[in-house]
Amino acid sequence: MATFSRMVKMILVMGFLLATAVTSQQLSPSFYTNSCPQALAVIRNVVSKAVASEPRTGASLLRLQFHDCFVNVQGCDGSVLLDDTPTFIGEKSAHPNMGSTRGFEVIDKIKTAVDAACGRAVVSCADILAVAARDSVVLLGGPSWSVQLGRRDSRTASKDAANHNLPSPAAYLAALLTNFQSEGLDAQDLVALSGAHTIGLAQCRFFRNRIYNGASMNPLFLSSLQSSCPAAGGDDNTAPLDGLTPMSFDTAYYANLLLNRGLLPSDQALPDGDLTSRAVGQYSLVPLLFSLDFTRAMVKLGNISPLTGTEGEIRQNCRKIN
Repeated sequence: MATFSRMVKMILVMGFLLATAVTSQQLSPSFYTNSCPQALAVIRNVVSKAVASEPRTGASLLRLQFHDCFVNVQGCDGSVLLDDTPTFIGEKSAHPNMGSTRGFEVIDKIKTAVDAACGRAVVSCADILAVAARDSVVLLGGPSWSVQLGRRDSRTASKDAANHNLPSPAAYLAALLTNFQSEGLDAQDLVALSGAHTIGLAQCRFFRNRIYNGASMNPLFLSSLQSSCPAAGGDDNTAPLDGLTPMSFDTAYYANLLLNRGLLPSDQALPDGDLTSRAVGQYSLVPLLFSLDFTRAMVKLGNISPLTGTEGEIRQNCRKIN
């Protein structure tokens, strides 16, 4: 067992090295070394205070990163942060985001603090979001990774693309695989990134059908969910995505799936395929393997269609274009 553990640790280290090497041409972990070397420390400080005040914030920031990057028309460009205006309807009004995305005020605080430390708007909102997501995972007990930096912010957002591209919490495995493959992510990435559901909450409206349509589910788990999510009303009531350790970034999420305690249909769909089922079982038993694949997948996610060079802009305010 000790030999196996050492082998897994060696694989993990190799994975971190590979993850930092898998990068878009113009992104680099050292992008702000000269222009604002204190930027990452400032981001970490603000995120640390926010998560200490409300641990749920960590899951919210991680989800924001996913919802920003997964809209492939836009990619990882801070488009999810843009507010609607009288002449502009963006991603915040898309069905998967409206009323459920959180953490925008934390991004605002980070932006203010970073710009003050840098003396001007040097760090993009897209990069702030990517670093804040990583720091949130670490603060809640998860692994760290080298965040590729140098993204620029978009001047547009797409409500329609968000509605079309973001995975549905009600999706079955085939749809999830197709959805992820369209973003250059494979089945292993799907299972690994789904592990982000080891933290955070979901609203009743996203899992009501699962608990009232006769789906096979752990009886005690089903009863507890029905007590907090009525058959009608209470759409905004919440339940933890991981009922075992909802504020700790660990592998209990996968143990839940093996016990038929997945909260969302898209969660419980993962054990339905040969490859995805195998990954669920492996992650539940070997946390180091999960850490390896999760960090690798997060780097891949962060490299989806970034704006670089002279594309886009560096926003003065993350909620609106300059």
